Amino acid sequence: MEYDVIIIGGGQSALSVAYYLRRTSLRYLLLDGEAHPGGSWQHGWHSLSLFSPALWSSLPGVLMPGGQQYYPTRDETIHYLQEYENRYQFPVQRPVKVLSVEKQAGGYRLDTTAGSYHARAVISATGSFVNPYIPDIPGKERFRGALLHSSSYQSPEIFRDQRIAVVGEGNSGAQILADLWPVADTLWITRQPPTFLPDHIDGKYLFDAATMQYEAMQQGKDFQRPSLGQIVMVPPVKAARDKGVYQHYLPAFDYFYEDGIAWENGQKETVDTVIFCTGFRPALAHLQPLGIMQPNGKINTRGTAATDMPGLWLVGYGQWTGFASATLIGVGRTARKTVEEVSAYLQ
Repeated sequence: MEYDVIIIGGGQSALSVAYYLRRTSLRYLLLDGEAHPGGSWQHGWHSLSLFSPALWSSLPGVLMPGGQQYYPTRDETIHYLQEYENRYQFPVQRPVKVLSVEKQAGGYRLDTTAGSYHARAVISATGSFVNPYIPDIPGKERFRGALLHSSSYQSPEIFRDQRIAVVGEGNSGAQILADLWPVADTLWITRQPPTFLPDHIDGKYLFDAATMQYEAMQQGKDFQRPSLGQIVMVPPVKAARDKGVYQHYLPAFDYFYEDGIAWENGQKETVDTVIFCTGFRPALAHLQPLGIMQPNGKINTRGTAATDMPGLWLVGYGQWTGFASATLIGVGRTARKTVEEVSAYLQ
């Protein structure tokens, strides 16, 4: 069956695009690789919470419950996304994994685990969660312990009484360290000294500051956003800080040995598990057949529109596909503009 638009993905970015597409007369479909609604939030660790209060963590059309002071949990965010999808009855097929997208006369062919689909336009909204990044550090094949990425971390119990190295000085590293320290002996490995935001600064403040910076850039004005730190002081991180968990950290290690991690200066640390909180890369393997992938793993865009492939848009991958587009509150503006462009293109 042929559609006007196919959205690849079923998380917050895909739902935001669908919200605006439902206002048009276009025939559209969402193909979600997950078995259930909720996007990548379903795979976050159990104690994960948002960086912004509920009031500032909403998709277009429906406020996240909780108000101005409450930071929703992972499970509450999943429930919100599920209810959002149910409310608007978006046409979603799942689990359907898109394997490849190819250009054809009049549009695109999408080969999937459920057969082939055809669309005049495609909006990719797969995010980055399924493409975690782990640096290539020598000796990891010799290491007898366990290696995992933060995307696979769920809860601290299975690590009880272990010695754990948490790698990464960002929010994920700080939050997972806060989760683990009561039950395990932890080491914090950072490339640079970690920096903490003041307690009263949260995602809402950061979004507002970034908005002012973005608007100034659009007007050709200079705006210097103050550098306050990197780690948001959500309640578990505050509690860990008050216990002195973050006072000691080690620089990035140079190689693995059989029983742990080591540095060129001769220092060695025995560890049972290394958890890499080292981020993600855009999940764009399905777009490889189009031949427009850049060496950095991204696709050239103007806003969200692929500049080298008419009829293709990318939503929710971060600043390069729209200001704050990887956040719940930010993706709505990006989604609305994308749907305006798609409608104009198809007309």
